[in-house]
Amino acid sequence: MPTLPIELRDAILQSVDAAFEAQLQFTEALVRFPSTRGQEGTCQDFLFEAYRKRGYSLDRWRIEADDIANHPGFSPIGHDYDQAINVVATHRPRQQIGRSLILNGHVDVVPTGPKTLWDAPPFEPHRDGDWLYGRGAGDMKAGLAANLFALDALSRAGFQPAAPVYVQSVTEEECTGNGALSALVRGYQADAAIIPEPVGEALVRANVGVIWFRVHVRGYPVHVASASSGANAIDAAAYLMQALKTFEAERNAKKSEFPRFAEFEKPINVNVGKIEGGDWASSVPAWCSFDVRTGIYPGEDAKEQARVIEDFLQRAAGQHPFLSNNPPEVEFNGFLTEGYELKPGSDAEALLATVHESVLQTALPEITSLAYLDARVFALYADTPCLVYGPNSDNIHGFNERVSIESIRRITKTLALFTANWCGLESVS
Repeated sequence: MPTLPIELRDAILQSVDAAFEAQLQFTEALVRFPSTRGQEGTCQDFLFEAYRKRGYSLDRWRIEADDIANHPGFSPIGHDYDQAINVVATHRPRQQIGRSLILNGHVDVVPTGPKTLWDAPPFEPHRDGDWLYGRGAGDMKAGLAANLFALDALSRAGFQPAAPVYVQSVTEEECTGNGALSALVRGYQADAAIIPEPVGEALVRANVGVIWFRVHVRGYPVHVASASSGANAIDAAAYLMQALKTFEAERNAKKSEFPRFAEFEKPINVNVGKIEGGDWASSVPAWCSFDVRTGIYPGEDAKEQARVIEDFLQRAAGQHPFLSNNPPEVEFNGFLTEGYELKPGSDAEALLATVHESVLQTALPEITSLAYLDARVFALYADTPCLVYGPNSDNIHGFNERVSIESIRRITKTLALFTANWCGLESVS
């Protein structure tokens, strides 16, 4: 695989440094958009304009469920997609001599939780030492900015990729994975893809699939004065939540069958993430619903595992005096995605290892992730090597989320050098 002349390599690295303060300010601007589910549109407008100013060809569309509903990678949805906007910026060379590339990132962020538990307002980014704070700073607006500024660095050095590059800003990564899937179905494919998720300057070798489901429990409401004559839906829901601990233990007992997950104490986490129920403190509650997320191992069929979940809950309900005659309803309302393992030996992985070592002066580590990643779209449905590789971060999905500033710099340099080598270069004009 060709390597860049040392003078050009150094010019690209210096170009990253020259605009790094602007890159951080751009990242901060992204963080200021509270792009939680259903609120992503304005942040996508901001990115669209940034791509337009740089002269890229642009594609912006709202995800249509009907367009992807029959795809095996589709996850069910329980909300409208009015603001589920994807944006793709395309660079096309004058003459293609290298290999094409997708630089992917997601614009959606998870809710903040109680803002009083943050040390500073979550959508007001601030810096402290090596850390940039704010919801989405790490997961993954620093990566979105790095994708763009890596290409900017090449341009300032007088060059552009000599192959198509598709800069994707997708949504729905935090809930269904349908954003990246929609981009694939729309026709965006390349010889390799990179997603700079905050994974600690490592390469993700494997990650779990994810299933979301909601359990609806009915009770029998009566006045609390005669509570024993009714049936408390919240109590019944608590029984099922406790039963899911058994389900979790059974799933983790299978980890030895999956070598990349065997080292984890608990690779499958079954998390009750939300609960609501009841109408009145003096009434025995008539209803309760709770939302659950579980991981599944690579190679397991998501739809089959959904049936396993339903069967388990129905068996558990059969052991309960009220639920045995009033079984719960299980609704699949988000992620229904399969895990994957990155096949070793690709040219893309070899190149990433080389440029990572040249920037960080250390070998490229690899990790197994217990979180959902959009890489499954490329790995499972496009036969594309997808390299999940991004900066050091802390407290993603928690309070005081932060990302390492110097790690962003290193990742941007690696992305720029990877793009230059993978795509080849031609002069800007």
